[in-house]
Amino acid sequence: MRRPAIVQFNLSPTLGGAEVYTAFFSRALAARGWPTRVVVSPAARFWTDLDFGGVEHSPFRYGADALEHGDIALVHASLPDPMLARLAGHFVVGLAHQALYDDTRPAYYDRADLLLAVSRHVAVTLHHRGLHRVHPTPLYGVADLERGGAARAIVAGALFDADARKLRDRVLTAFSRVRRTIAPARRFERRSGLTLGIVSRIAPLKQFPALFECLVPILATHAGVNLEIFGTAVGHKSLAALQEVLSPLGPRVRYWGHQRNVASAFRALDYLLTGLPEREALGLNAIESCLAGTPVLAIAAPPFSETMKEGVTGFLYHDPRKDGGADFERVLTGIENGSLRPDRDAARAHMDAFSLSNFADRLDLVMKDIAAAARRVQ
Repeated sequence: MRRPAIVQFNLSPTLGGAEVYTAFFSRALAARGWPTRVVVSPAARFWTDLDFGGVEHSPFRYGADALEHGDIALVHASLPDPMLARLAGHFVVGLAHQALYDDTRPAYYDRADLLLAVSRHVAVTLHHRGLHRVHPTPLYGVADLERGGAARAIVAGALFDADARKLRDRVLTAFSRVRRTIAPARRFERRSGLTLGIVSRIAPLKQFPALFECLVPILATHAGVNLEIFGTAVGHKSLAALQEVLSPLGPRVRYWGHQRNVASAFRALDYLLTGLPEREALGLNAIESCLAGTPVLAIAAPPFSETMKEGVTGFLYHDPRKDGGADFERVLTGIENGSLRPDRDAARAHMDAFSLSNFADRLDLVMKDIAAAARRVQ
């Protein structure tokens, strides 16, 4: 029986976890014999940094039939309402890349005939918000560091994405570009002591300022701990909020901005710090960090507790908003004095669950269900 052709849509103008997911999702479909192509925003330039495994990704053209030669539409990111309306009459699958913590959600979540959740945590939040057409299999993801530039020395990049609607953002962006042009590149050099850090978009859903409000008083008493912040903030406001809450740590915190080669950033750390859990969907950066050989410190709650393994891929600690950070201090002290050490050999075995092959096998079974459902409604 002919397999239906899958047309994927991701018109996001910025690179984030959902865009990385779109690339390895495409490779997994192709690996299991599902014909697919991806429609992307013509304004986005980052797609060439990602490995699609030969799957075509082409810019969306207004007025064109985006689903031409396709049987099923699979949506990864928000679409304009007129485009969603044009998918009427087609079977639409939505990838739920974000947990729902209020009534705000992408319009395609409600339009989809079926939603796929990237974790059990996301599926639970979808059900809590009245969305019940959710496939029961959480897809999880792929630990994949083969993207971006070749491994090389880490240098400071752009600290935030400018909001074109805000004069301050435009002025600060222009100033920072001039400064990077005329000043020598600021290169990363590892410092003595324990290095914790972030490798992530500095986005509101990560809730880094709220996390560090709890952790900074503890970090302040551990003079041998430094923080390295890798990633672009979503607007200057997000960057400023993080800088303000971390300011008591002074020069122990450094900001490195955008990095094309994320593997180098992960390996610059002793431990990766994740944000607060409830708005997270999967924690793809935590999975990637483990693949890079860098263990993770995360709050003991979904989705992190779904993918991380205590004492193996790192350590889970109680939510510091509930215990004032006491359990985080226990973990941090144990790491510093050597009483807590992750089992790196077991971590390598644990990471097999996040191989492309295992992901492709899960996706193949899900796609067979989707193809059967699409045939029933035709």
